[in-house]
Amino acid sequence: MSATGTSAHATPLPPVVDAATWEKELAALRVREKAATRELDAIAAQRRRLPMVRMPDYVLEGEEGPVRLAEIFGEHPQLIVYNHMWHTGAEWQCGGCTGFTSQFTRLAGLEKFDARFVIVTQGPIDEALAYRRKVGNRMTWYSTANSGFGSDVGAPPDGGFAVNVFLRDPATDTVYRTWHTDGRGTEQLSHLFPLVDVLPYGRQEEWQDSPDGWPQSPTYSRWASSQEIAAAYGESAEAAAD
Repeated sequence: MSATGTSAHATPLPPVVDAATWEKELAALRVREKAATRELDAIAAQRRRLPMVRMPDYVLEGEEGPVRLAEIFGEHPQLIVYNHMWHTGAEWQCGGCTGFTSQFTRLAGLEKFDARFVIVTQGPIDEALAYRRKVGNRMTWYSTANSGFGSDVGAPPDGGFAVNVFLRDPATDTVYRTWHTDGRGTEQLSHLFPLVDVLPYGRQEEWQDSPDGWPQSPTYSRWASSQEIAAAYGESAEAAAD
């Protein structure tokens, strides 16, 4: 057995120590974790102090037909929009977007904070809703195929994904854009990666700073594909369960 507690040809393991040593190492890490928590609190405080920009009166397409952006809020003054990537004519849309949004199956708790969370995509509404059913998505979808909304908030046709947050003034029904992120900025909204990041081997991706010998794979290679999401949650999975 080696110092890391592994035998020849076995997957490397962390060192094995006594409980007191483990508690000491954990306490040292906890200092950094708590500092990161306080920094995130400070970032959130700065975010709450951001100015905002007034939005035009966009009209999108929903399951029931045309809908004004202001109406998408429902009874709430705050709105989170995930701009889902859409590639024209593709059978399977972005696996990252499909997997990310599949996590949000219970959103009633968000309503307690006076907010709603929806998906907007560049795909035509009929195709978007068909894809939603195919992959078993539970969020409410809207289309910006006939609107400049997506392009104006960082998600143009055949472009990337984004998260945007909006505030509606109930007195005037005016909508304001308050926050935006894309890329890895969306990870803070996911529950998958925070769970994976507390695992001993983490994401197991090549870019990660891990001990020598730790299992590592090409970036994205462990992410569930759109087909796998559909098999687990979509129409075919529901039919098999009946």
